[in-house]
Amino acid sequence: MPTALILGASRGIGREFVRQLIAANWRVLATARDDASLADLRSAGAEAYKLDVANPDSLAGLGWQLDGEKLDLAVYVAGVYGPQGQSPKAPPTAQDFDKVMHTNVLGAMQVIPTIAPMVEAAQGRFAFISSGMGSIGETDTSYGWLYRTSKTALNMAVRSAALDYPSATFVLMCPGWVRTDMGGPNATLAVEDSVGGLLNVINGLKQEDSGTYRNYAGRTLAW
Repeated sequence: MPTALILGASRGIGREFVRQLIAANWRVLATARDDASLADLRSAGAEAYKLDVANPDSLAGLGWQLDGEKLDLAVYVAGVYGPQGQSPKAPPTAQDFDKVMHTNVLGAMQVIPTIAPMVEAAQGRFAFISSGMGSIGETDTSYGWLYRTSKTALNMAVRSAALDYPSATFVLMCPGWVRTDMGGPNATLAVEDSVGGLLNVINGLKQEDSGTYRNYAGRTLAW
C-alpha cells in the first residue's frame, strides 16, 4: 500500500486530497493545526498529526513522529491568501507580510529538509500547491500583489530544492480557481475536479520532470 503525507489537510484542497487518496486505497498521513480537524481526519481514515508549518518546534515534532517513514507522495498544501485589496498602490503591513510569507514560503522551506529525505527513500513525488498567480511570465494584473509575491518565492524555493534531492520528483502545481474558502463560491472549478486533475498529473510525472511548474490539467506554466 503506497503512503502519502498531506501537509495542511484540514479543509479545501488538502482535505480533498485525503478523501481521494483514501478512496484509492492509499495509506494517508495528514496534518492540521486544530484538534477538531485532527479528529475529522482520523474519522475519515487518515493518520493525523498536529502541525503548524510556521513553527520550527512543531515541525521537529512531526519529523520525530514520522522517523523511518518512506513517502510515495507528499503534498504541501498549507497556504494563506492574506488581506483583500492587495495592490502596489499601498504597501502591505509588516504583520500581513510576515503571515503570508511565513506560511507560504518559510513553512515550505522548513518542511523540505525534514520531509524530502522520506520522499527520496521511496523515490516518490513531492508536490507543492502554488498558483498561476505566482507566474511572472503570465502576470497581467496586480491583483493579489502580496499573495503573488509569496507564490513566486515558493516557486524559486522548490525549483532550487529539487536539485538537492535527485531521487525525489518535485513539482509545483496550480490547482486552478477552486471553490474553497480561499477561492470563494464564484470560482470556476469544483474541488473534486481540481484535486482529481492534480493527482492525474502527479501520477504521470517522471523523474526528469522534477522541478517543473504545472497546472491541474498538466499545462506547463511560465516562470
